[in-house]
Amino acid sequence: MPSHHESKILPYSADLMYAVVSDVERYPEFLPWVTGLRIINRVSDREFDSEMRVGFAGINESYVSRVTLDPDERKIDVVLVRGPFRYLENHWHFVPRGGICHVDFSIGFEFKSAVLNMVAGKAFERVLVKLSDAFEGRARNLTLRTA
Repeated sequence: MPSHHESKILPYSADLMYAVVSDVERYPEFLPWVTGLRIINRVSDREFDSEMRVGFAGINESYVSRVTLDPDERKIDVVLVRGPFRYLENHWHFVPRGGICHVDFSIGFEFKSAVLNMVAGKAFERVLVKLSDAFEGRARNLTLRTA
């Protein structure tokens, strides 16, 4: 099962990075391969189910995940509800360090399909770099707009 843990310092506030990642409905605007996203069930103001559509290497899939927000601790947890995965989970934590932040991110997944696992496994690191760059780019763009 592919998994990844990343910890790094970014030149943006923890509040900004939390806002960027928690604003899932904006993902199609800046995340590569995300072709659509909608909230399908609001459990509370801090928990909802979202359906994400992705397209990569000629494969188009959608899945539903439960997103749990903790704005006080600046944590975001995502777990699979249904879709082409056997397992999917990711966790974000943004820790303030003055005007910058420490980001802790982990993800693990396994597709139900052996073919999808093979395709995803080969591209996993490249995809993660692109996604990380996209979140940072979104924060940079939002910072420039308010400057």
